[in-house]
Parts: sequence; structure tokens; C-alpha cells
Amino acid sequence: MSKKKDEKGRNINGGQAEAAENTEAEVSELDKLKELAEDYKRKWYSVSAEYDNYRKRNAAAVSKAYADGSAEAVLKLLPVADNFGYALDGAADEKTKAGIEKVIKSFNSVLSSLGVEEISIAAGDAFDEGIMEAVMNCPCEDGEQPNTVKLILKKGYKSGDKVIRFAQVTVTV
Repeated sequence: MSKKKDEKGRNINGGQAEAAENTEAEVSELDKLKELAEDYKRKWYSVSAEYDNYRKRNAAAVSKAYADGSAEAVLKLLPVADNFGYALDGAADEKTKAGIEKVIKSFNSVLSSLGVEEISIAAGDAFDEGIMEAVMNCPCEDGEQPNTVKLILKKGYKSGDKVIRFAQVTVTV
């Protein structure tokens, strides 16, 4: 029996068997390509998720670095605020006091714009180590409770919940 071939060199007789072989090979190749596509898809999702996490981490790191840098700059400027307070206490005439008060008000306005606020403490308040630093101890006098603030030596400042400078106080014992 002679085999006839078409113009592409394929056997005309027995074409059904050959077509079945081609279909199985094509299905097998198609399955491999589908697996490869799924693998690429999983990798793309993984890389996409990792990039999103990187972006969030980077944004948080930049935000923290800005806050830390701002707090560091404010910390270096706080002695200037202390000196203005000392100058106000030692000013002799009213015009000088008024001028120093304007400078202090302006300085406090700048601190406010940076989100920095003074920690409010008064003599007689209970000592709080979270916002205060005891630099001296003194014995209790009549009517005073132990572990209370006797005198505020330097004001404390905070930005949000973060203490930039602890208030320096004298505490009764």
C-alpha cells in the first residue's frame, strides 16, 4: 500500500492517527505553557506585594526620619528659649519685658507649628518619671507630700507622645 502525501508532506492515509498524536502533543505543550503562565503570575503577585510593602516601609522610615530630625533641631534650640525666660525674669523695665515676651511668644508659635508643646507641670504635682527628670532632692516641709515636684528648673517639651526634653525638677523626699 502506497502512502500518499499532500503538499506539506503529510500522509493523507492514516491522517486520523497522526492528528490524534498532534493533538496530544499540542495539549501537552498547552498545559506546560499554562503552568508557566501561572508561575509567572504567582511571581508577579509576589513581587507586586513585596514592592507595596517596601513602599510602605520606606514611607514610614522617611516619616520617622523627618520627625527625629525635627525633634533634634528643636532640642538644640530649646536652650535659647530657656535663656529668653531667664532674660524675662531679670528684665528691669516694662519695655524690655514686653519685647522679650514678644520674642518668647514668637518662639512658642514656631514650636507650635512644628507640633511641639510644653509639658505642663506645676509645683506640687506628683513626680512622673515619664516626663520629668529629678535633678535634686529636698526634704519635705510641713504639709508637703513626698515624691512631689518642689521646683521646676527647666521646662519639658514633647511632640505628640514623644518627649523631646524631660522637665528638670527638684523633688521632695
